[in-house]
Amino acid sequence: MRRLAQISLGWLLFGCASMAQPETPALVMEATPQSREELRQVVSAALGRADVALADAALTASSVLLIEPKPARDSAGGRLSGREFDKPETFRLLTDGERCILIHQRTGERYRLSHARCIAAE
Repeated sequence: MRRLAQISLGWLLFGCASMAQPETPALVMEATPQSREELRQVVSAALGRADVALADAALTASSVLLIEPKPARDSAGGRLSGREFDKPETFRLLTDGERCILIHQRTGERYRLSHARCIAAE
């Protein structure tokens, strides 16, 4: 009887796992002040930078977000001319049909966005 219960539980768990939607590229449906601030905070924390600036329409037309490296500046705050060697940081927005998940491509870190509503990108 115990073995039958274990097999039944295994099938139940397998069935639930197989019902999960695959993650697909997503877009933010309606950017709100709360969703924009949450996105800025997540990207800022992921990059370890407090001064991340994002467009109000970030992730509303594309599921990819590129963050350019901070340009080198002189002591007076002027931008130094020269070649930039740092590459942009890439983030991808995915959805499983219920959740919005932001992935930092370089590190693989995943962040759930609780204030954003996402739809699958076409």
